Amino acid sequence: MTFKSSQRHFLKEKVARQVIIEFSRIVNAKAERFFGSEPRVELVELESTEVFIVNGKPALVRLSDRLFPTLFLSEVFPVLPKIIVNMGAVPYVCNGADVMAPGVVRVKGDFEKNDILLIVDERFEKCLAIGVALFDYQAMSELAHGKVAKNFHYVGDKLWNLLKKKFDTI
Repeated sequence: MTFKSSQRHFLKEKVARQVIIEFSRIVNAKAERFFGSEPRVELVELESTEVFIVNGKPALVRLSDRLFPTLFLSEVFPVLPKIIVNMGAVPYVCNGADVMAPGVVRVKGDFEKNDILLIVDERFEKCLAIGVALFDYQAMSELAHGKVAKNFHYVGDKLWNLLKKKFDTI
């Protein structure tokens, strides 16, 4: 995965506004809270991924035709529902594994199936990954086995390493 400098460009205002509105719907919060009232949005095309640089920060990514916040957009963390995993699950999640019910200590926030979640460790509640709920809050809280969340973007993945190197953000 590499940046192609010729593939990086600012989006037209109308297109940028559509991306920001889509993001607002996904996180169920006004995007101005995270980006201000007039965000400058750039698109960087990677091999099969679109990264949206908002106000100079790698904030959003489109993976599998779905828009997600990146792990660099910490401003959005307080509004996202969370899955808290035990410390034994941390290395697996940080290697891209989906979240399994036995590793879940608790869930915070209300969410539906297919909603975006933050996956955090139990000790420090440090963000490990961005995932998608495979069940709603109630069903997930009651599960004792099986997958509960799909891991889409995690600390140490190719995207994270590339963005960290390129933007020196973390």
